[in-house]
Amino acid sequence: MGSLATAEICDSSIPLIANGDVRVLSPIFKIYGQSRAFSGPIATVKVFEDNVLVRELLETKGEGRVLVVDGGGSMRCALVGGNLCQLALNMGWAGIVVNGLIRDVDEINGCDIGVRALASHPQKSNKKGLGEKHAPVHIGGTVIHDGEWLYADSDGILISKTELSV
Repeated sequence: MGSLATAEICDSSIPLIANGDVRVLSPIFKIYGQSRAFSGPIATVKVFEDNVLVRELLETKGEGRVLVVDGGGSMRCALVGGNLCQLALNMGWAGIVVNGLIRDVDEINGCDIGVRALASHPQKSNKKGLGEKHAPVHIGGTVIHDGEWLYADSDGILISKTELSV
């Protein structure tokens, strides 16, 4: 799936932005992974300092989807590392956006997948299996729903209620 330029989407979607059908996430994410631009339908997961549900979702067929992880913005441990990025790539995920931290940055940067996260941290997360899959999440100033579309490139991240074409 080819990615659309976020700036071009913004320029051509002013009415959709005005009515909330297209939302721009706050510019809080750092860029990781080899795929600088990616897009796809969204799968959501809400967790806090626990990545069991993240792994469970990434173990399913990605089919070009983007996993959006609401980690509550925690700065105490990583929710995604090199092994999970490789798993996501192998399972056909287009990208991962983490409202939280990652680790194994060199491994992730060597992986042909798009990753956005707040920062990196060497400590791994808990493994209790707490959280919620496919629930609405609140990240970067917007509510994101499972099944919406995400478009990311070096300029930023957009969320759309539907698949876009320019």
